[in-house]
Amino acid sequence: MTNKTHLFDEHVKLGAKIVPFAGWDMPVQYTSVKEEVLAVRQNVGVFDVSHMGEFFVEGAEAEAFVDYLVTNDILNAPMGKAIYSPLCRDNGTVIDDLIVYKLQKNRILICVNASNIEKDFNWMKSKLSNFSCTLTNASDSYSLLALQGPKAYEILKKFLNELPDMEYYSVFETAYFQSPVIVARTGYTGEDGFEIFANHSTIKSLWEKFMASNVTPCGLAARDVLRLEVCYPLYGHELNDELNPYDAGLGWTVKTLKPNFVGKQALLSKASAFKTIKLVLEKGIPRDGYSVLNSKNELIGTIASGTMSVVLNKGVALARIKIDQYPEDEIFQVDIRQKLYSAQLTKKPFVTGGHK
Repeated sequence: MTNKTHLFDEHVKLGAKIVPFAGWDMPVQYTSVKEEVLAVRQNVGVFDVSHMGEFFVEGAEAEAFVDYLVTNDILNAPMGKAIYSPLCRDNGTVIDDLIVYKLQKNRILICVNASNIEKDFNWMKSKLSNFSCTLTNASDSYSLLALQGPKAYEILKKFLNELPDMEYYSVFETAYFQSPVIVARTGYTGEDGFEIFANHSTIKSLWEKFMASNVTPCGLAARDVLRLEVCYPLYGHELNDELNPYDAGLGWTVKTLKPNFVGKQALLSKASAFKTIKLVLEKGIPRDGYSVLNSKNELIGTIASGTMSVVLNKGVALARIKIDQYPEDEIFQVDIRQKLYSAQLTKKPFVTGGHK
């Protein structure tokens, strides 16, 4: 049996196409993927991402515990900061990628992927005993909206009691009709925008206000195109249980100068087995799992994520190439239904988002 978010009936009313995703019935699209992507790139769109998980860490050693759990630097980040990080096992492989929100001294919110809620919580709980803090899975108590696009701030400011012009990747606690709301200037589209954590009735009210303000409702298909255009990794694609952060090009999140964190020793001695690269195709649409070949038609890797970019109107992909087979000439081909298509290597994201 699949779960439903508290906005499920709203999605049905709007004619959304519903699909199962990570154990949830979720809207995949409302009108067209192109329309929804362009709304976020040019105006403003909203996603129901209430399937995501929310954990709270509270107590005297909350910051120390979270800093120990993840590879990125939590202790030295200022209060009110959001920090993206992998969560690793002792052997350096990735359990999940998540965002840590430093709400107050001794109070931290961690947002995790829907498919990994139980796995993440059990892992974190197993590491808790040496720290003076509590860990709570509050996922059932929270709904979450991602309001994304150049006009996101203008729209959200209309409805919240207080909304400063926050920095990108920062978090702020405010209220909506006396109901507590956590607002982060984050999102997985590359555009400016906010993620809004609150109780179910507050989120439903905000959703209705957004719909009345002509905010475009957006589904999972548009979300995937948007994140891929700006080359953000997705768990289960660029990251999985067998890979370490270096394999996914996330070496920048591994702060080996920290005194200690889970997986540090393994990651100090571990080299990448793969290189994650960006490919653009003039013809053909690359899809997850398709083979990547070199100029001699030899298999050297696979597509981790692929789609047709709405902005570029070209096929784009993040591919995982075996380091020991990386071609010196940097010529790549993608096998699409037993036909080879030339793919151009690019170093920069396919699309430059407009976040602050």
